[in-house]
This record gives sequence, C-alpha cells and structure tokens, in this order.
Amino acid sequence: SQLSPDYYRQSCPNLDNIIRDVVTTKQISNPTTAAGTLRLFFHDCMIGGCDASVLISSNSFNKAERDADINLSLPGDAFDVIVRAKTAVELSCPGIVSCADILALATRNAITMVGGPVYTVNLGRKDSLVSTQSSVEGHMPLANMTMDEIIKKFESKNFTVQELVALTGAHTLGFAHCKEFAYRLFRYSKTVPTDPAYNPKYAEALKKLCHNYEKNPAMSAFNDVMTPSKFDNLYYQNLEKGMGLLESDNALFQNPKTRPFVQLYAKNQTAFFHDFARAIEKLSLNGVKTGNQGEVRRKCDAFNSIHI
Repeated sequence: SQLSPDYYRQSCPNLDNIIRDVVTTKQISNPTTAAGTLRLFFHDCMIGGCDASVLISSNSFNKAERDADINLSLPGDAFDVIVRAKTAVELSCPGIVSCADILALATRNAITMVGGPVYTVNLGRKDSLVSTQSSVEGHMPLANMTMDEIIKKFESKNFTVQELVALTGAHTLGFAHCKEFAYRLFRYSKTVPTDPAYNPKYAEALKKLCHNYEKNPAMSAFNDVMTPSKFDNLYYQNLEKGMGLLESDNALFQNPKTRPFVQLYAKNQTAFFHDFARAIEKLSLNGVKTGNQGEVRRKCDAFNSIHI
C-alpha cells in the first residue's frame, strides 16, 4: 500500500502528540474508552475496510453503517474521543488528516495507554465516500456463532486461525451486556439451565449480576473479570478456568483449532503481545482507500457533500 508512518511528517508534524493528549484525557475521565475505541476500529475495518465508514451518521437520504443492529451497541465514548481528536487536529492542521487515520492512531494510543503493545501505524488512509446499513450484514463474527463459522469469517478477510485468536485477545478489555450471554445462565437447554462449560462460582456471580437484565438492558459484565481495564493475557487464562463470558469466548478454548493458541497466550504474554501487534497492523491495512478512492472529511460523522 502507499501508506507510511511518516505520511504527515511535513503536513501535520504534531499529529501523534495531539491525538495522544486527547486519548489520555478521555481515558482518564472515562476508563472504558480504550475498549470502546478498539471495538469501533475493529467494526470499521471488518466492513469495507479501515475507512471511517462506521463514523457516518444516518440522514434522511441514507441509513448508515452505524445503524446496523450489530453496531447499535458501539459505545458513545468511542465516537466522542474521535470527534474530540478530529477537532483538535483540525485546529492545528485543517483539512489534512483523515478520520480513518485518526481512528487508527487513537486505537493504538488507547491500547498502549492501558498496558498493551506498541505497534506501528501506517498512515495515508482516505475516508470512505459510502456508508450503508445494508453493507454490514454477514461481515461480522457474532457471539452465538460456532467457532468454525467465526474462523470462516476471519479467513474470508484473509486472517489465519492464530491471528483470529490473537485479535480476540482484545476481550481483555471492556464488557458485554447481560442480554448477550444470559441464555447461557438461565436457559441453556430444557434440562440444563446453566451452560456446564461455565466455572460454577463464576456462573453464580453472573446470575446475581444479571438477574434483572430484562428490566434493565444496560446490565453488563466485564469480559475479563480479573483485570478489566488492563491490556494483558489474563483473558486467555480465564478461558482455561471456564470463565469465558460469551459463548464465542468459551468456544475459543473448546475448539481444537484455536485451543493451542489460547494455551500459548495464557502462558506467554510476550507471544500474545507480539502476535496481537502484527495482527492489528494487518487489520489496519484492510480495504484502505487512497488517492481519489476517498476524501478527507471535514467532520467525521458526515461526508463533505451529500450524496443522493
């Protein structure tokens, strides 16, 4: 690709510092920002490539990507940190830096801020000229898919099984809403209400936490109950103990194709960090727009001109 880490060296030399300052301030005041930003980046890159299409708001002419069912739970803090970063960048170097590059940099800075690996972000992406709700269907792995189905989804985007397991380590941060896994607690099957793959003590704690989830849909649990705001390898250690929150988390340990990598990363955080860094660098180059394939948006949530 035509991307390079030095793309803005002349045109916006202070870019990295500006974004780091915004991300740091936001993360300190809202500690779930890092998890949300990483998730936003993943959802953007998996659908049509890393082109900031997920940031576009719907209007009366167009239902945008972010209104697809799977994107409705993307957190406001993640969108907000990108808006703040774009505003700060525009003050320093107007019309130069794309929202897609800001999202890629903000994600990297958020990950390193909570203890994750440092990796290189190649820059020079343009922002998409299209964002449609209908384009999302079928591209994202879902929590209730079998691991073989999830492997196929990642393979269709040119990711290996090992890269899938490394990228899923992003679940070391953030949380999931009770409604996404409550069936595993209360109605797993006709004869067994609770999924026997859960560690029994963990299942009891989740039942207490989620008992009222139907009345209170905001009820949620951390993906990694041990160190929920630290980027580390405890997510994999939890999987070995039956503490995978979502069915897809548990399947990562149960499936013979993915289990060896779970066991490797549970034992060796350095290997996880190395493989995660390589996999997210690869993800960040997925479907990138350059040249006249895109634009540099003035505002991240709107195209520069309305398309009808």
